[in-house]
Amino acid sequence: MTALPRRIARVRPLSAAATAEQFFVSSDAADFGSVAGRTWTVIETPFPQSPANASSAHREGWQPGDRAQQDSFTFLAPSVPANVLGMAHNTGRPGRDLPPQAFHKAATSIIGPGDAIELVPGMRRVDPEAELAVVIGTKARGLTPANARGAVLGFTIGNDVTCRDLQETDELWISAKSQDTFTPAGPWIVTGLDESGLAIDVVLNGTPLRPASTADLGWNVDEILVYLTSFMTLHPGDLVLTGFPAECAPLSPGDTVVCRVQGVGELVNPVRSSPWPGPTSSSATS
Repeated sequence: MTALPRRIARVRPLSAAATAEQFFVSSDAADFGSVAGRTWTVIETPFPQSPANASSAHREGWQPGDRAQQDSFTFLAPSVPANVLGMAHNTGRPGRDLPPQAFHKAATSIIGPGDAIELVPGMRRVDPEAELAVVIGTKARGLTPANARGAVLGFTIGNDVTCRDLQETDELWISAKSQDTFTPAGPWIVTGLDESGLAIDVVLNGTPLRPASTADLGWNVDEILVYLTSFMTLHPGDLVLTGFPAECAPLSPGDTVVCRVQGVGELVNPVRSSPWPGPTSSSATS
C-alpha cells in the first residue's frame, strides 16, 4: 500500500539563535495552503545517517513534537546533499534512444526558496529548468529495479539553472551548471507521491510557459537510480534531478522565476546580478 503524501521541510526559525540553526518539520495536511497545512510538527532529522543533515540542538519551542506555524520560520533547501546529479537528454523517446547519461552539479550551487539566482556579468543566456528532484533517504549502491524505490525519501522541486553559452564551450557542463546559486531546490519534500504523470512548468515574471509532464521523461526514477548506483554511492540527502521536458525562457536580473511540479508545489526565486565579476581575459585563457 502506498503511503499518503506527507511533507517534510528543513527550516530555520525566524528567532534562530545562530544563522546555521536548522530543524526539520513535517505536515500531513492534504491542503498545503490551509490553516492546517500551515501548521507543522517538529521532527527528528529524516537523514539520521548524515551528519550534515543533523538538526540543531533542541530548544524551547523546537523540541520534537512541538508545533510551529509557517510564519515562524524560513524554508531552507530541503537537504544538505553530498551529491547533486542531473540527467542529460532525458526527454521522451529521443532521450531513451540514447544511453543514459548523468552530470554532476556542485553541492555549493544549492540555494533555497526565496534565495536569489545570481547571474555573473558576461553570461549571454541563462535558462531555468523546472525538474522533479528525487531526495535520497539512505545510502545506496548497486540498486536494482526491485529495490530502487527503497532509497527514495521523497520528491522536491529542483531548478537546473543552466548557462547555455558556457554549455556550448564546456563539454562537461561544469561551468554551465555548477555556478553558485544555480540549483534552487525546495520548498519541501513530499513522500508517498506517485510521480509517474505530474505536470511541470516554469512561470517567468507571472507568465506561464508551455508545460509538460514527468510522463515525458525518457528514463523513469527507478531506472535513473539503478543507473547512477551502478557506478557511484548515493548518500542520504543527495538530490537527483530527473530532466526538463517543458519550455524555458532566458533569465535577466530583476526577474522572478517560479518552478512548479504538480503534487509538490512551487519553488520561487528572484534573479539578480552576481556581486562576483565575470572571468578576466587572463583567467579565461589560462
